[in-house]
Amino acid sequence: MTNKRTLLLMLAAPLVLLAVPAHAAVRVFACEPEWGALAQELGGDLVDISVATSALQDPHQIQAKPSLIARARNAELVVCTGAELEIGWLPILLQQSGNPKVQEGQPGNFAAANFVRKLDVPGQLDRAQGDVHAAGNPHIQTDPRNIALVANALGARLQQIDPAHAGQYAQRLADFSQRWQQAMGRWTAQAAPLKGVAVVSQHKAFVYLYDWLGLKEVAVLEPKPGVEPSASHLQAVLVALKGTPARMSLYSAYQDSKPSDWLSRNAGVAAVKIPFTVGGTDGAKDLFGLFDDTLARLLAAGVKK
Repeated sequence: MTNKRTLLLMLAAPLVLLAVPAHAAVRVFACEPEWGALAQELGGDLVDISVATSALQDPHQIQAKPSLIARARNAELVVCTGAELEIGWLPILLQQSGNPKVQEGQPGNFAAANFVRKLDVPGQLDRAQGDVHAAGNPHIQTDPRNIALVANALGARLQQIDPAHAGQYAQRLADFSQRWQQAMGRWTAQAAPLKGVAVVSQHKAFVYLYDWLGLKEVAVLEPKPGVEPSASHLQAVLVALKGTPARMSLYSAYQDSKPSDWLSRNAGVAAVKIPFTVGGTDGAKDLFGLFDDTLARLLAAGVKK
């Protein structure tokens, strides 16, 4: 009799397991790789991440393709930069998704730039000045201090979206924050020789990086944000640099390096590719690698041997 009861219990056990609903991961749609990586750090196996762009794409210039609309339609949380970075495609994508959870103003819509201090906020708007953002420069991810601020806000939002697992999100946030603070201390110490080093930007993409490290921007290769430099403009930059020499010219992984390469050939200014986001270089495989590799590249070009 005992053996028969044991056998029945063994047969019933799998059925009991099947009857318990498995946790469905929160579907997160991230606009840029850095926010997908951060959501993964904070959510682990509680989240299912989909990223709209890669490090080799210009986040300003994305098409609201049907595949992206489908992902937004199924998302419970959309995590983007905001500050008008995605203004050319995200509003269309959200509207056509028909997903009420992720519309602007809803808990399922998260704009990272809302939680940091914006730099380069224009005093007046004039589209003739190029790709100018009314809310300020949107490229906030180049300063790890901003990543820390966004992590706190995103951790709280995940707890709000998925309250059943709030304790796990809080624990993951605490763990990430501890590791991140330790890493920032190391990066700040490593970067000390870069303070005051003069640099050229190919695009106005690094103001937060410069603010963090104390780098001094002395020229921009684009005559206006988002406008490719002409030969005459590059010549004017070359002349200006004779009075204020620069050590290096920075460009993002997604950009064509030709303007920086031209400056390197004609002015001896090192052209330095910055990963800019997760995946931008082989060394930038995650958020920690992003800043490890960025600093390694800056120090290699910017510090005199």
